[in-house]
Amino acid sequence: MNIGVDAAALGMSNAVTASSNDVNAGYWNPAGLVNVEDKQLALMHSSYFANIANYDYAAFAMPLDDRSAIGLSLIRFAVDDILDTTQLIDDQGNVNYDRIRLFSTADYGLTFSYARKLPLQGLNYGVNAKVIRRIIGDFANSWGFGLDAAIQFETGNNWKFGLMARDITTTFNSWSYNEDAFARIQGAIEGQNQELPEASEITIPKLQLGVSKSYNFNYDYALRAEIDLNVRFEQNNDLISTSSASINPALGFEFGYIDMIYLRAGLGNFQHELQIDNSENLSFQPSFGVGFKYNGIQIDYAFTDIGDQSIALYSNVFSVKLDFSAFR
Repeated sequence: MNIGVDAAALGMSNAVTASSNDVNAGYWNPAGLVNVEDKQLALMHSSYFANIANYDYAAFAMPLDDRSAIGLSLIRFAVDDILDTTQLIDDQGNVNYDRIRLFSTADYGLTFSYARKLPLQGLNYGVNAKVIRRIIGDFANSWGFGLDAAIQFETGNNWKFGLMARDITTTFNSWSYNEDAFARIQGAIEGQNQELPEASEITIPKLQLGVSKSYNFNYDYALRAEIDLNVRFEQNNDLISTSSASINPALGFEFGYIDMIYLRAGLGNFQHELQIDNSENLSFQPSFGVGFKYNGIQIDYAFTDIGDQSIALYSNVFSVKLDFSAFR
C-alpha cells in the first residue's frame, strides 16, 4: 500500500498529495475526488524483478452530487508459480520431483473512498476505508483493516495544499496459519522453523504534506510544481531522521502543452545508505515520465530510476485513465 499508483504520479516521484484531483486521488488524497466531474476508470501494471512479481491496480470514481464523490480501488502485488519443495524428499530420503507443487503469494488492498466539499470555498476532505488481504499459498493468510483521512485546500491564485494521514487507526492484520503444513517442516533445518510467527501485524500511521503551484504561459503551456514531505513516526535512513520521526522530501514537476502532451520529472526517496567501510552515502531516486491525453483517454509512462541512482524496486510503469464525460 506504500508503493504508489498511476504512472503520472510516479513520474513526479509521488509528489502529488496537494494536486491529485482525479480517480487516482482515492490513493494519493481522497479529498481530491470532489474534482471528478463524471465517471472515471484507471488501470496500471508494473513488473518487479524481471517479471517475477506483478503489481496491478484498478480504480473507479464518480460524483454523487455537486459537493461529494466516491471511489473504489484495488491493488494486487503477487509472486505466482513459486516452487513448493517442502515435500521434495520423502520419509526414506528419496528425492521425488513429482512431489513439487506450485503456489502463489499475494497481497490485496481494497479501498473505499468518500470525499466532500466543506462550506469554506476551496476546502475539501476525504476518507478511506481499507481492507487488506494477504495470502501465502496454503501456508498462511491474513485479514486487515485501516482508515485514512485527508484534506485539500485550493486558493484563488493556483496554490494548492494537501495533507494525507495514512493508517490513522494503526492498520491491523491478523494472521492464521496452516499448522499441519508447519508441523511437516518444523525442525527440518536445525535452528529454523521452530515456532509459529506472530499472529498480528500492525502498520503505524504516516503523514504526507504537500504544497503545489501551477503556472500558465501563453494559454498553451502549463507548469505544475509540487513538494511533499513524507513523515513516518520511526527512526530510519530518511534524509531527516530523529528518534521520534523521519522526514523524506519529494519534488515533482509537470509541463503540459495544450492539455494534451505532458512531460514530468521528480526527485525522491532520499536515503542515507551505510557503505561497506561504515561511511554513509546519500542516495536518491530520480524519475521521468510522459503522458498523452485525447478525447477522454490518457496514457502515461514513468521511468522511476534514471541512471540507477538508487536500488529502485521497479522502473517501468504504464497506466491508462478513461474519463467517461468525453464519450457523451
